[in-house]
Amino acid sequence: MKLRLVPGWSALLAALALVGGVFSAQAAEPLKIGFVYVGPVGDIGWSYSHDQGRLAMEKALGDKVKTTYVESVPEGADAERVIRKLATDGNKLIFATSFGYMNSMEKLARAFPDVVFEHATGYKRGKNLGTYETRLYEGAYLIGVIAGKMTKTNTVGVVASFPIPEVVRNINAFTLGAQSVNPAIRTKVVWVNTWYDPARERQAAEALIAQGADVLSQSTDSPATLQTAEQKGVYAFGWDSDMSRFAPKAHLTAAMNEWGDFYTQTAKSVIAGTWKPEDIHGGLQEGMVKLAPLNAAVPAATAKIYEEKKKAITEGRFHPFQGPLKDQTGAIKVAAGSELPLKDVLSMNFFVQGVDASLPK
Repeated sequence: MKLRLVPGWSALLAALALVGGVFSAQAAEPLKIGFVYVGPVGDIGWSYSHDQGRLAMEKALGDKVKTTYVESVPEGADAERVIRKLATDGNKLIFATSFGYMNSMEKLARAFPDVVFEHATGYKRGKNLGTYETRLYEGAYLIGVIAGKMTKTNTVGVVASFPIPEVVRNINAFTLGAQSVNPAIRTKVVWVNTWYDPARERQAAEALIAQGADVLSQSTDSPATLQTAEQKGVYAFGWDSDMSRFAPKAHLTAAMNEWGDFYTQTAKSVIAGTWKPEDIHGGLQEGMVKLAPLNAAVPAATAKIYEEKKKAITEGRFHPFQGPLKDQTGAIKVAAGSELPLKDVLSMNFFVQGVDASLPK
C-alpha cells in the first residue's frame, strides 16, 4: 500500500529534512576554544607548557574542538581587548593563563554569559568563570631537596618574577626543601619584575652567582637562568617544562606543569553541557605537576631522599608547608603537627626563615 500525501506535505517534509540537516550540522560543529598567553609559545616555560596542553587536548579530542591562541598579551587593557575579540569571534570556551588577566576575565564573563571562562592562577569566580592552577610548590620543594644536597656554598638563588603569592610560596617551598636536608641553607632572591625577558633573567642569574649562589631556581619563563648556570659552572633547575636541552650539565631536573588532561576534561564537560565553575588545584597526586628526569650528576643517595619525599607528597603523607614553620622574624606560622591551610598557601605574603630577601612594598 502506498502512502498518499496530502497536497503540500511534500514541501513540508522537505523543509523539515532541511531543518534537521541544519541541526545535525550544528551539533557536529567543533567547540571553538581560545587561549591567551602572557609570553610567546616558544618561551620554553609557562606559556610553552600551556600550549603543549592545548596541543594535547587537540590530539585527544580531534575534530570535536577547534582552538586558537594569542601569545605575548600584556596584562591590562590589551588583555581585555584580546579576550573580548575571542568571545565575539565565537569561542565558547576561553582560557586566560596569567594572574594579571583576572579583572578582565571577571568583567568579560559578565558581558558574555554564554561563554565559559577559565582563568589560571586567579581567585575570582562566577557563574561562567572558573579558576585553575597547579600545586607547583610541591615541585619547588622537591628541587629544593636536591639543591640542598648539591650546593657547596650553602647558598642557593632564585630569579624571581613578581612578588605575588604564587611566586612567594614557590620560593618558600624551594627553601624549605633545601633546609630539610641542609639546615644551613640561605636563599638569595633577585626580582626582575617580568615573566619573560631573557636578558634581565640572565643578569639576575649572574648577580646571584656573584653573591655565592651555586644552585639556581626561577619563577621566570625562559631558559636564560639555566644557560647562565651552564656557562658559569653552577647548577640550576628547569621551570614549567624540561629545559635540559639548553643546559645539559647544569640542569638537575625541572618542576613541570602538565595541563593537557585538565584542558581535555574541561572541553569535554563544556561539550557535554556539564561544566560548572570550580577552583582547581592539581599537584603530583593528580598528575598536574611532574618532575623531569634527574641529571646523572645527582648522587644516588640524594636521589633516594628525593624519591622518598616525592612519594610522600604524592601519597598525601607529607605537605611542604607543615609545621613547625617560622617566618623571617622567627614567628611561628604553622605549629608542629599542623599544616598550612590551602587558603593561606594561596595568599602567602611572607618569607620563611632562611630566605635572605625582602618582599617589595
